[in-house]
Amino acid sequence: MIFLKKDEECSCSSASNTKHICVVENIEDAIKIQNTHSYDGLYHVLGGAISPLDGIGPSELSFDKLLGRIGNGVEEVIIATNPSTSGNATAMYLQKILKEHSITVSRLAIGLPVGSNLEYIDDKTVATAIKERVELN
Repeated sequence: MIFLKKDEECSCSSASNTKHICVVENIEDAIKIQNTHSYDGLYHVLGGAISPLDGIGPSELSFDKLLGRIGNGVEEVIIATNPSTSGNATAMYLQKILKEHSITVSRLAIGLPVGSNLEYIDDKTVATAIKERVELN
C-alpha cells in the first residue's frame, strides 16, 4: 500500500498490472499519470532527476531500489521523466543501467499538445514531434 497522507491510500497502490513499472521523478507525476486512467501498472518515484549543477547525481536518487524491483517478474519499464535537460539525462542514465536486463524499456512520447496551433509551439517541440512521428495506415 502507498500512503500519501496518514490513513489515506493512494489510488496508485491498486495496480492490476504488476509487470510494468512507470518511473517518475516525483509523486506528483505519478498522480498526474494515474488521474488519466490510461495506465494501471506500478510506479517508481526516483525522488528527482539527475542535475549535476544542483549537486544531484545518480547516488542521490533511488535507482538501486528500482533495480531491486526488476527481478520480480517485471517485463517493461516506462520512463516518464520530464522532457527537460535533467529529465533527459535521467532517462539516458536509466536506459543505460536497464540495458543489461531482459525487459522492454520505453519512454513517454513527446509532442504537440492537443488543441494547439503550430505557430505558437516552440521549435524544439515541433522538431521532436517531426522526429517522433508515427505511421498512419
